[in-house]
Amino acid sequence: MLNTDRITIFVPHRISGFFEIVDKTEKGEKITNPEKIGSRGAGFNLTAVGKTEIVIENKNFDLEPDCKVYINNDELNQKAETTYFIYNFIKKLIKDPIKLKIYHNFDLPVGCGYGASGSGALGAIFGLSSLLNLNLTCYEKGKIAHISEVINKTGLGTVCGQLAGGLCILKESGYPCVSEQIMVPEDLNVICGTFGAIHTKSILTSEELIDKIKIAGRTALRKVMAEKSIESFVKASINFVKETNILKILNLKKTQELIENLNRLNIIGASMNQLGRSVFAFCKNKDVSKVLEVYNCFKPEIRIYKSNVNEIKPFF
Repeated sequence: MLNTDRITIFVPHRISGFFEIVDKTEKGEKITNPEKIGSRGAGFNLTAVGKTEIVIENKNFDLEPDCKVYINNDELNQKAETTYFIYNFIKKLIKDPIKLKIYHNFDLPVGCGYGASGSGALGAIFGLSSLLNLNLTCYEKGKIAHISEVINKTGLGTVCGQLAGGLCILKESGYPCVSEQIMVPEDLNVICGTFGAIHTKSILTSEELIDKIKIAGRTALRKVMAEKSIESFVKASINFVKETNILKILNLKKTQELIENLNRLNIIGASMNQLGRSVFAFCKNKDVSKVLEVYNCFKPEIRIYKSNVNEIKPFF
């Protein structure tokens, strides 16, 4: 029996500072199991969230099952590939045909390096499992969300980071997740600026960038593992951007200029969201105003967001 007709799930946005794509074995053989494909790297959850609301629209069991998906009020349905994959995956577990509507609404822009697809994937599977009494374990729900991102090339390690919480290192690729936390100062602010979207799928299918990302990501991870601090994370993220040459390859001149201007300030540091035409800056309370001054110089092209690191381990 269905206990309710709707459910709402909140999942944090997440920014990755650097990552190493892992889609081959150490022997160079292609990994075919999507559960084992993923990334190593580091990033952080934000207090900004993605809200997923799932509604049972119709219980007329004579009708064909159906699911409509909305992202920020736009009806996308099958074009919302990650969520629709999850719906198709669990459809066989639903005993009686029903009509569903899934609404994703995000505090931060989609396709701009804020982990919206991972947030939506987790919101969809945790919400559907609870609403429809599917009796999936937390392990199974996380695995389904991870696989949906990998298969649809919308992400590689975001789901694991969102499940871990805080600023964390993803020490191993794929699922189950293996992570380690990095402590952050209490008065830490995250100021973000966004010029627009990058289609993650275009990056994850570019052989030129993939090779650079693998090498630079491995180097960055090694350095952060040797010194597990927020300063080390930011420095490794900045070096990752330089070593991949991603700003030049994608012709992101404004993004590069903003990062350079921010890093001239006496703050913890700033780098590029992976993957988006977006920049994050870590600063203490006393430095927020001067960081915002730099961001404001790029108006009206830029959208600016103020947030914090969400250190709470999510319980959806």
